Amino acid sequence: MKTGFIHIRDFCKSHEIEESFIIELNSNELVSIEIIENQHFIIEDDLPQIERMVRLHRDLEINLEGIAAIYHLLIRTQRMQDEIRTLRNRLNRLGEV
Repeated sequence: MKTGFIHIRDFCKSHEIEESFIIELNSNELVSIEIIENQHFIIEDDLPQIERMVRLHRDLEINLEGIAAIYHLLIRTQRMQDEIRTLRNRLNRLGEV
């Protein structure tokens, strides 16, 4: 599956945010920016994550440090849920033996 790119300018215009916000997210290693021919693009697959960060910032007025903390906690929570799912599957298989 080929991943598409969205120009930062277009994303920011449609979400009514400054391009500098996305650049700051990139500087804090919260999103990846692809540079193609001196143009900045975000990866299409990252849109839900970026839109969530935009909502946290705009709607809840959370600063970048807060967004980073929330983002890292969400990643840890997802990893733990994946691990629990894996362990439950193992337990289910053992119960079937």
